[in-house]
Amino acid sequence: MTKVDLITGLLGSGKTTFLLRYARYLFDKGMRIAVLVNDLGAVNVDMLLLQELKSERCQLEMVSGGCDQHCHRRRFRTQLIALGMQHFDRVIVEPSGVFDMDEFFDVIRDEPLDRWFETGSVITVIESGGDQLTDQMQYLFASEAACCGRLLLSKYSGSQEEVTDALDRLNSALESISCDRRFTSDDMTAKEWNDLTDDDMKVLMDSGYRLSSYIKKYSPDDILSGVHYFMRLSVPVETIRELLSAIMDDKECGKVYRIKGALPTDSGWLKVNATPAECELLPVNEGQAVLIVIGDHVCAEAVDKHISRYNISPDYVFI
Repeated sequence: MTKVDLITGLLGSGKTTFLLRYARYLFDKGMRIAVLVNDLGAVNVDMLLLQELKSERCQLEMVSGGCDQHCHRRRFRTQLIALGMQHFDRVIVEPSGVFDMDEFFDVIRDEPLDRWFETGSVITVIESGGDQLTDQMQYLFASEAACCGRLLLSKYSGSQEEVTDALDRLNSALESISCDRRFTSDDMTAKEWNDLTDDDMKVLMDSGYRLSSYIKKYSPDDILSGVHYFMRLSVPVETIRELLSAIMDDKECGKVYRIKGALPTDSGWLKVNATPAECELLPVNEGQAVLIVIGDHVCAEAVDKHISRYNISPDYVFI
């Protein structure tokens, strides 16, 4: 049977970056894999960074959008059925950061998927540091880690205090959803990612999962109300960081956790991945002109006022 691994974590935690490393490790072991990017949103940007994996040994697929959570689940199931007929050694699922864990486990157990697939490892990427989370984000933080086989600390600079702080934040979040599970440092891989060895990656690959119960306080449909799309825009490269900072700093825009997307340049595209703590702009070969603003109580009109001051495209729209 093909093992299906799930990589979870909050928006901007580093899931896609880790997935690239994990996929290369599986390549080195001679495996043929598929990567399924599972996004409840209407536009998927993380897929851009994964294009470098596409080859005879790696198939890339995505599930995006859907009129509601149930429609999205049907699409997810259909895509897995298509992959199940191809007998991969491993399938890696990366959700968007807004994800219902029950969807994953229930779909894998459905017929005929239960004849082709078994759950491999659930790996949760947890960010070192980070701002105080609102109730919705704290719920996601806890629910996506509750069943994991192993935690992977991202943006780690080497201090034990970072490990202790991350575990304290997660265990407090688990308590808030009445989950009995508690994590210790034995459950976490905490290393600078460039120093991860084959042995480290094997521990992650073989970490499995653990079913845990908790109170389901929100549905993905509730949380997605804080996601807005600003499309067909063009912003001068030298002003992109200024625009992103303006949106993040303006309380009228809501509590913004992440802005992701892609913007055109004279020489190609820039992939945008911004949080209040940092802003990453990376050149990519392909793109779609969109900024996706994710947060709590996001006011699209307030964000639009900032974008309109910088946008130079007459086709710009937002939804």
